[in-house]
Amino acid sequence: MDRQMPNRMTLQDRLKLYWEFSRPFTLIAPALGMLSGGVTALGAGVPSEITGGLLLKIVFGTLMAAVLNGASNGINQIYDLDVDRVNKPKRPIPSGRLSTREAGWVTLVLYLVAALFAALVNLQCFVLASAAAFLTIIYSVPPIRTKRNAILANLTIAIPRGLLLKVAGWSMTKDAFHGGEAWYIGAIFGLFLLGASTTKDFADMKGDAAGGCITLPVKYGARRAAWMIAPFFVLPFLLIPIGVMTGMMSGHPVFLYALGAILVGWGAYTVSLILRDPDALATTENHVSWRHMYMMMFFAQTGFMVSYLAKYFLR
Repeated sequence: MDRQMPNRMTLQDRLKLYWEFSRPFTLIAPALGMLSGGVTALGAGVPSEITGGLLLKIVFGTLMAAVLNGASNGINQIYDLDVDRVNKPKRPIPSGRLSTREAGWVTLVLYLVAALFAALVNLQCFVLASAAAFLTIIYSVPPIRTKRNAILANLTIAIPRGLLLKVAGWSMTKDAFHGGEAWYIGAIFGLFLLGASTTKDFADMKGDAAGGCITLPVKYGARRAAWMIAPFFVLPFLLIPIGVMTGMMSGHPVFLYALGAILVGWGAYTVSLILRDPDALATTENHVSWRHMYMMMFFAQTGFMVSYLAKYFLR
């Protein structure tokens, strides 16, 4: 049966519960990714003029990415109740502090607010955000529920959170469908997440298996899955120097070469941590490789902003 939230909850306590339900720490990465996409586009090709209207679009787009991720977190928790009872029993729904009915309403509101913010940016951003929202829904919701399939699960994480996020960010500043630069950069992040997002699955193997979510570690075991995801920490970032040499990326070449070298080295170090003891991934909550994955994402997003701003201001 659906557990009900205590009736005598103050508005402040209720809002705190909703905030916890949105998993606020996870909202930072998509907001930064969206911001990075918009700022990166400033210095790409013919530099864009910075106006008040452009800055407002960037603000709306950045808020959209954060709110959409909150909605994605919400719908995932609703349909992951059986899994979370094993893996994350203290979360609002399995702990009985939030009913699935109320969680559904909160999630719907978050999706609608995200759509509004995207529409306030422009049509391109709205279309790209809608595509990303659709993928977050089919990731969690039956009958499709791609989370149950190891490969499809990673694809429906990597495309909206890597590829489309970067392109949607780009659309705040420039036409994302003119040329392939936005998509090339987005592909780097998409490929990285295609493998690196699995780091969160190792510690959840027991609950995922019980809930019918056949992740890579569940399907292939911790050791084999670790070897499968290892290349995705290094190979995507080799596309940075390749992009500079082929003209696919128009940021400051010195900064981009440095960014690529740092990320390749960092990725290789993270791989060494993963492969040193793959079985430890399944027994350690938030394994160090998971933290490195997040830090690499933050660094890469910031690095692209710096590289393209350098071109913008040093032109």
